[in-house]
Amino acid sequence: MTAESTKARPVGGPAGGPDVPGAGLVSPAALLAEGATSDAALRQLLHGLPGVDQVGAAQRAAALATRSIKKDAKLWALDTAVSMVDLTTLEGADTPGKVRGLCAKGRLPDPADRAVPPVAAICIYPDLVAVAREALAGSTVKVASVATAFPSGRASLAVKLADVADAVAAGADEVDMVIDRGAFLAGRYGQVAEEIRAVRDACGPAHLKVILETGELATLDNVARASWLAMLSGADFIKTSTGKVAPAATPPVTLVMLGAVADFAAATGRRVGVKVAGGVRTAKDAVRYLVLVKETAGPEWLTPALFRIGASSLLNDLLMQRRKQLTGVYPSPDYFSLD
Repeated sequence: MTAESTKARPVGGPAGGPDVPGAGLVSPAALLAEGATSDAALRQLLHGLPGVDQVGAAQRAAALATRSIKKDAKLWALDTAVSMVDLTTLEGADTPGKVRGLCAKGRLPDPADRAVPPVAAICIYPDLVAVAREALAGSTVKVASVATAFPSGRASLAVKLADVADAVAAGADEVDMVIDRGAFLAGRYGQVAEEIRAVRDACGPAHLKVILETGELATLDNVARASWLAMLSGADFIKTSTGKVAPAATPPVTLVMLGAVADFAAATGRRVGVKVAGGVRTAKDAVRYLVLVKETAGPEWLTPALFRIGASSLLNDLLMQRRKQLTGVYPSPDYFSLD
């Protein structure tokens, strides 16, 4: 069992060849060039990907979770994880005041230690984007907004595009869209691809994160296929989940997605990011994901430009673990504001 065998590999692309299952079928580069959206063409590619060994992927992820990090690297890992956080609030009771408080924390996570980097983004609903845009003015923190009838995705394309347009017009730097899982599971790949491309166009300069909602995809083969479909359709990031469906982010799922982005980069020359969301609550969890990133996609993905962690409660644990590394004393949560 090797790391390579847990990853989806390009079909007929640069890594393809006579020993690669499915080699000689439609290549990813050709599909991109042709803008193919037919179910038949996409099915030929997606179902030609090598199958994922679910047991092997779980074993590989578990083995990587046992990797230890040297003490002198732990502070770097904690700071890197902080810089990758999409600090998130997606509740019906969200208020402008709560969002302003979240933005203040994202800009300056630990007021007692200004060496702590700011988070990557604040992730909120579209109607609060303008509030966040104002609160984050002058900072490096991005404004991310969920859209396209989040979290279900059950709306017409016109409604989804209006949702995106509202978020972008209000100042969103990034848009997190959800795919139509029903269409994907029914094999209507062309419909899913067309919706992603339409949202990509509606985003304009904003980055597009495509949420696969892997907890509803049933198999790792489907995770690999959905990853490739999203990337072929223009995603800047592929994201595990909305955080509203269990299971959300898991190491085996993330392993498959990281393998897919690495193979996609090899096949097309374009790097796509990965975002894990839902259930990442402790610094130990976050560091384990960083190990997974390095060992699966490669060190090039160890940057907020290519890896994100969507979370609400994670940041405080990262800050407490960081303080412990510097002082030797684990501080009380009371020293940090609630996210």
